[in-house]
Amino acid sequence: MKQKKEVLILCTGNSCRSIMAEALVNAKLGDCMHAQSSGVKASGQVNPHAKALLEKKGYWRDEYHSKVIETVLDTPFDLVVTVCDAAKETCPVFPNAVKTIHMGFEDPSGKEDEEYAKTLTLIEAKLLPIIKNELC
Repeated sequence: MKQKKEVLILCTGNSCRSIMAEALVNAKLGDCMHAQSSGVKASGQVNPHAKALLEKKGYWRDEYHSKVIETVLDTPFDLVVTVCDAAKETCPVFPNAVKTIHMGFEDPSGKEDEEYAKTLTLIEAKLLPIIKNELC
């Protein structure tokens, strides 16, 4: 059996966009890769609106949580994806990462529920094909 590729989705707070992307990658592309997410300045909590949306869609897993970058620095990732501009600027150098790509998404935090759904749809439509193309 071929070993799954490892993907890191990186954002600033690791509470919304990166968690959504992690859940989507694992739900839709889980046969050929495994995603984790982390934050440059992790908030320590998952945005409740993002969690509720992921639960509603059936993508939520109890293992998802907001974590600081230091917890994943030693993991040999095949791909590191930054999903917010601030994380791109402050992204540490991953000695083991094969490739880094950036695709920024607007943070829906503090906005209406439909903004979260819009962000999730955008991540699925724009980011997943790129990640799939890179690793599958």
